[in-house]
Amino acid sequence: MKSIRHDEAGATSMDTACASSSPQEKRLNVFERYLTAWVGLCMLAGVLIGQVFPVSVSTLRSWEFGEGSHINLPIAVLIWLMIIPMMMKVDFTAVQNVGRRPAGLAITLFVNWVVKPFSMAFFAWVFFRYLFAAWLSPQEAEQYIAGCIILAAAPCTAMVFVWSYLTDGDPAYTLVQVAVNDLLMLGLFAPIIGLLVTGASSLTVPYSVLWYSVVAFIVVPLAIGTALRTWLIRHHGRQWFEQTCLPRFAPVT
Repeated sequence: MKSIRHDEAGATSMDTACASSSPQEKRLNVFERYLTAWVGLCMLAGVLIGQVFPVSVSTLRSWEFGEGSHINLPIAVLIWLMIIPMMMKVDFTAVQNVGRRPAGLAITLFVNWVVKPFSMAFFAWVFFRYLFAAWLSPQEAEQYIAGCIILAAAPCTAMVFVWSYLTDGDPAYTLVQVAVNDLLMLGLFAPIIGLLVTGASSLTVPYSVLWYSVVAFIVVPLAIGTALRTWLIRHHGRQWFEQTCLPRFAPVT
C-alpha cells in the first residue's frame, strides 16, 4: 500500500511539474482581438463627425506644419502616439546581426519593397479604374489608387511583433527585420510612391511633400522612440524597460 501511495504521489508530482512547465497559452487582449471592429467604428465616427461638424473639421484640416507641406498637425500628433511606442521596441543594435540568417531577411525585403507596393498598385488600378468605375468619378478613382499605393509602401511594424509573439517566433530575429525595414523606409518610401503613383494614375505627388511625410511620420517618431528607449534603459535597466515600461505604453498604440 505504501509503495502504491508513493507511486501515486510521484505520479501526481510529475503531472504537476509537467503542467507547470507547459508553455502558457498566448492570447491577445480584448482590444487587440477585436481591432478590426474598433477601426471600423472609428471610420464610421469620423464620417459622422465630418457630416455633423463640417466647419470644425475644415478648421482642423487647415492646421498644417507649414504652408504646402500637406502634413496635418492633429493627424501627425495621433500618428506619433501610435508609432512612438512601436519604435521604442526596436533595438537598432540588432542590425549588426543582419548577416546571420540572410535568407529570411532577403525574402522579407523582397516582399515589402517589390511584391507589396507593385502588386497593390496593380490591384488598385484594376479595382478603381475598372471594377468600381461605375461608382467613382475618374478623379476619385485616382485618389483611391494613390491612397492604396501609399498604404502599401509602408511596412507594418506593430503587427510584426504581435505575429512573432503569437507564433513563438525568434524575438531577436524579428527585431533585426523590423530595424532593417525601418532604416530602408527612410530612403525607399518616397521614390517608390512617386514612381507608382505617377505610373498608375495621372496624379503627380511633389517629392517635397513625400519627404515632408518621411520626416514627419518616420524620422520624428523614430528619433523620439530611439531616444526614449536609450534614456529609459540607461536609467532604469533593460529588464524594467521590457517588462514594465513597454506594457504600459502598448495600449497607447
